Amino acid sequence: MLNINLENKLLHEQSIELIKTLKIRFENNMNRHKDFEWDKVKEKLESSHEKLWSLNEMESTWWEPDVVAYDDKTGEYVFFDCSLESPKWRRSLCYDNEALESRKEFKPNDSAINMAKTMWIEILTEEQYRWLQKLWSFDTKTSSWVKTPEIIRNLWWAIFCDYRYDTVFVYHNWAESYYANRGFRWVLKV
Repeated sequence: MLNINLENKLLHEQSIELIKTLKIRFENNMNRHKDFEWDKVKEKLESSHEKLWSLNEMESTWWEPDVVAYDDKTGEYVFFDCSLESPKWRRSLCYDNEALESRKEFKPNDSAINMAKTMWIEILTEEQYRWLQKLWSFDTKTSSWVKTPEIIRNLWWAIFCDYRYDTVFVYHNWAESYYANRGFRWVLKV
């Protein structure tokens, strides 16, 4: 993991390196953002120091952040996690802190919601997950927790998705459960 200062901002050299990496990914995956211009994305990145820090956290842990949309309402570019499968270190997580605390034994190291909060990102909603799958086939061997509606979470359940047979499948499980192949996917607006 790269060193950061106490304000969660990257050093200048780190910002330059990260932007170079993001540009290469942007150019190599134009199918994700056909109508976007890199210079406009770069301009947003250079003026968003805290968001650059979050993107660097993703990049340094193999999450492969990439631009996938533009939010007309907020004027922000939308970055998603575009790793084909959830990296191993991001798996074996229960859904949220309440679920983590409820486990009496065999607790996982963390939860999806906690991990996202520490990096100032959000996990994908089911709708966002379905939209991501239109860009490529992600999670063909893994699965991902997605933001669970409160009515479901209040019943101690949480939902997760995967992609098999050209179809997005949505499932539910106890929020405190965790599996070696289940991680989460994230969204960040810049």
